[in-house]
Amino acid sequence: MEARDNRRKFLTGTVVSDKMNKTRVVQVQWTSKHQQYEKAIKRAVKYKAHDEQNTSKAGDVVKIMETRPLSKEKRWVISEILTKN
Repeated sequence: MEARDNRRKFLTGTVVSDKMNKTRVVQVQWTSKHQQYEKAIKRAVKYKAHDEQNTSKAGDVVKIMETRPLSKEKRWVISEILTKN
């Protein structure tokens, strides 16, 4: 049997909330240019990510990976902690 290509998405963001059990809110930021005026615009999206061991805390920089739906809003899992706060 052939090995399948892993096409899961990975994003890097900051933990902004650790109040829930086994769940973290991760904010991912990026910049883009405005179509007409070409000014840099900051964009941000918050994702709920699963953290089985409750190891990450608010302020940590983490890498999240796309996964199957774990709950109503959780579609991401924390794969590694890049920087501890």
